[in-house]
Amino acid sequence: MADTPREVSEIVVLHEITQILSTSTNLKDFAYKAFEILDQKLGMIHGTLRLFNPATNEITTEVAYGMAEEAKRRGKYKLGEGVTGKVVEIGEPAVIPKIDEDPLFLNKTRARGDISRKDISFVSVPVKLGTEVLGAISIDRAYSKDTDYSQDVRLLTILAAMMAQLVKLRKILEDEEHLLTENIILKDELKEKYNIHNMIGNSSAMQLVYENIIQVANSNATVLIHGESGTGKELVAHAIHYNSPRAQKPFIKLNCGAIPENLIESELFGYEKGAFTGAVDRKKGKFELADGGTMFLDEIGELPLNLQVRLLRVLQEKEIERVGGIKTIKINVRIIAATNRNLEEEIAKNRFREDLYYRLNVFPIYIPPLRERKTDILLLAEHFLQKYAKENNKRIIRISTLAIDLLNSYHWPGNVREIQNCMERAVLICDSDTIQSTHLPPTLQRADTATDTRETLSLAHQIEHFEKELIIDALKKSRGIKSKAAKYLSTTERILGYKMRQYNVEYKHFRR
Repeated sequence: MADTPREVSEIVVLHEITQILSTSTNLKDFAYKAFEILDQKLGMIHGTLRLFNPATNEITTEVAYGMAEEAKRRGKYKLGEGVTGKVVEIGEPAVIPKIDEDPLFLNKTRARGDISRKDISFVSVPVKLGTEVLGAISIDRAYSKDTDYSQDVRLLTILAAMMAQLVKLRKILEDEEHLLTENIILKDELKEKYNIHNMIGNSSAMQLVYENIIQVANSNATVLIHGESGTGKELVAHAIHYNSPRAQKPFIKLNCGAIPENLIESELFGYEKGAFTGAVDRKKGKFELADGGTMFLDEIGELPLNLQVRLLRVLQEKEIERVGGIKTIKINVRIIAATNRNLEEEIAKNRFREDLYYRLNVFPIYIPPLRERKTDILLLAEHFLQKYAKENNKRIIRISTLAIDLLNSYHWPGNVREIQNCMERAVLICDSDTIQSTHLPPTLQRADTATDTRETLSLAHQIEHFEKELIIDALKKSRGIKSKAAKYLSTTERILGYKMRQYNVEYKHFRR
């Protein structure tokens, strides 16, 4: 194209480059082929695409046309370093008519050999997206005093704009891939977290709960979970979802008692633009967001009667309508509901619809309160001990015998949630390797003496209680050897023996 006017040559070049862009969105492939056309049509050699990484403040070579791989690896710059560094730093093009005469030209790639004997021009323009500089592209060409470098700058600026869009597209795709990977990892972690084998409790009552979860998980049956507050109803709902074929789909939850009555409808079903004051745009409801997955309705007994009718339609017809909308939307959602109320009593009082109850109660699961599964108390206490000791970087390895007695004698009205809070508090105030009875909340201390109707224990009783606990712990550590136990307690064996008789503690019980 030596005899063709420059303007015509540019049009031909841009047409060919545009054709490549229409068939390939891969940044490196596009840049390489574009530099190849510039070489063949306009004599522009050694084309490079370099991108700036703000995290490292470094500019690295992505594409190096006409250069060896080693040259590409050497072509790294700090922001402001050399011609390329300056172009990226200030966001303006740079033209070096003769590279051997400009001290800013560093020749880091060494692709041009001894530049002192080279009549080479260097043109570099920034790759920009708006005002953000993403990098730079550059070319070499044979030096000529008649060269109009403004034409090269104009052409390369157009090419840089195309590359900027591909850099943006690549970043979007990388972010999406990263999010997808994170999402898969998170779902796998959730599935492992809510694995039935990770649930705490080996009582016969909990074994029945596990069997129920296994039986119902692989089906699409609606589940109604009964249980007092704090028993772990949401945990069971999670376990059903993450052990079902819907595990990779959304798990959406809504507490019917935590949202004002006038907002529940729009939360569940969504709304159309203009449906009410403040509805400036369309919004999807929880049911739409849960499509393909599971919807968990906690405290279903709190749901207003008018919304119970709409929920019944969802269960029967598998369809919803947004607030203010007329379009029927089909959904595929499994519903798991939970309540701490006796819904049959609520039906008798006309506070809950009987037809909805029977629709929800397809597969009931009852979670017993903690007071009905005493054998799980210590398991839960040790589980939460390990959890909070690790979170707080404390080396607490055991619970003392008297503390265990207190845990077992308490009636736990707050169930699992209460024992969790209890153990977190105990870990925070514990300053040794053992949770003592004194580390437990005052409510548990009072539970140790049901015959004492006073609000607090006497000072003498508390001292005796603590003293007995220390002796038992010392005997455990010394494996029942009284002399060692006495040393642990900084007392004599005679005094220790007296105290052991006083508190009816037998050292032989601690021999291993």
